[in-house]
Amino acid sequence: MGYEDKFVHADGVVEHLNSVVPAITDPLLQRKYVGFVSIVAVTVYELAIKEIFIDFSHKKHKILGNFTESFFDRINGRIKMEVVQKDYIPKFGVRYTEKFKRNIKSSKVVYLRDHGRDFCTSYNNIITWRNQFAHEGIINSHTTYDDAVRTYEDGKQVIHCLAASMAR
Repeated sequence: MGYEDKFVHADGVVEHLNSVVPAITDPLLQRKYVGFVSIVAVTVYELAIKEIFIDFSHKKHKILGNFTESFFDRINGRIKMEVVQKDYIPKFGVRYTEKFKRNIKSSKVVYLRDHGRDFCTSYNNIITWRNQFAHEGIINSHTTYDDAVRTYEDGKQVIHCLAASMAR
């Protein structure tokens, strides 16, 4: 199973909510769905990140794979760009850190041109919204449901860049 399979869960939830949320007339209730989308998005991001690192490690060496499984067993939402780039990738070597930076930089230019949004900002934003909603009970008053879905889709690009970077 590849890392992209992890997105299936969130994609299914979003697809269902897309048929429900437009009929909701209460603006507060609609904003609560931003929290739900952010929770499911960050959950699948975390699962995909774990899958990428574990799969990479097992391909390198069985012992490294076992260690990596244990290490990433408890990352618990610690997946912001800075953490991935400065804490996780460097453990595998500077080669992969540099590759990730290059992939992000080149992908960002194309994505910004094609979509008009910075996917790195989107990725970090949805993690922030998730943390505020899940840990502080804060309902985001500035983000619409559609914004949350678009941000989730944008953020997937970070995961794709990570996967491309952690390939031999």
